[in-house]
Formats: sequence, C-alpha cells, structure tokens
Amino acid sequence: MTATLQQLLVEYDRALAYTAELVDDLTSDEINWRADEQSSAIGWHLGHQPAVAHYMVRNLTAAEARLDPELDELMDSATEESQRGALPALDRLFDYRGAVAERVHFRIDNIARGKVGAPAQLALIANTLLTAVVNHEYQHSKWISEVRQDVHGKASPDTPHSDLLTVVDGYLMVNVG
Repeated sequence: MTATLQQLLVEYDRALAYTAELVDDLTSDEINWRADEQSSAIGWHLGHQPAVAHYMVRNLTAAEARLDPELDELMDSATEESQRGALPALDRLFDYRGAVAERVHFRIDNIARGKVGAPAQLALIANTLLTAVVNHEYQHSKWISEVRQDVHGKASPDTPHSDLLTVVDGYLMVNVG
C-alpha cells in the first residue's frame, strides 16, 4: 500500500505526539540522564529526531537555511557522543521540534499541492523521505521508551495504532510494502 503525502503527514504527527507523550512526565534529570559519556541522553534523541528530519527535507526537497546550526551539529549522530557536551534546555529542544515540524508540513504540503518544480518527481521523493522520517522518529522513540522503563521505572504509553503502521524487529514502522 502506498500512502499519500497527506496520510504520511498524519503519521508524522502521530509519531511526534507519541514521542512527546513518552517524555511528558519525565523530569529534567531523567531526560538528561546518560549511562556514561559514550551514551546518549533522552534529550539528545529529542533533538536528533528533528535534526535529521530537517536535514532531509531541506536537502532533498528545497534548499533552505538551517533552523539552529548549533543544535544541528550537537544532534548530528556523526558528532561523537563524548563530544556532544551539555544538552540545551528542554524548551529550546521542544521549540526546535516544533519549528522543524512546521517546515516539514510546509514543504510536504507544497509538494502535495504541486506548488513546486517537477511535482511528480518531488512527490515520489517526498513519499520516501517522509516514510523514512516517520520510521526514524519511531526508531528513537523505542530507545526513549526502553530507558523510560528500564532506567526510570516508568511505564510507557500505549504505542500508536494505524493501518499504515506495522512492527518490524520490535520497531513501529510505516508499512511500505
């Protein structure tokens, strides 16, 4: 089943809401907890998810400026964990997540409405891109859920359900085939 861009945007919003629900009742200390300097905190994942989403959207669909170059570097998985330093305040992370979600919606909506050059070609790219972004969001949400449960002793909310979602190797994913 091939999903429409609008259906994938709904899945994207569902994935973002699930991540937000996973951290809604965590303290700042729990969000910043790291097992050691070679481990990532939940807060890093909260910044990494949108950093990847915006990188993909701005490089594959439209050349647009970075929203927060400092966060982009900090949240890049190519930056060694021991070099990631202190995480920014949670409000900054959530502002960043919101700004990226706005840009994703803006670009994908324009593509879906054909308000771009090469609309058919960009629609195919956007479909694959958005599928990857949703799957990446869920990939990191699984880790957040595991730390939430195993380290902080808090039950995780029920995972989202949708006709477009399946579970592969324990990870929620958009079912593309």
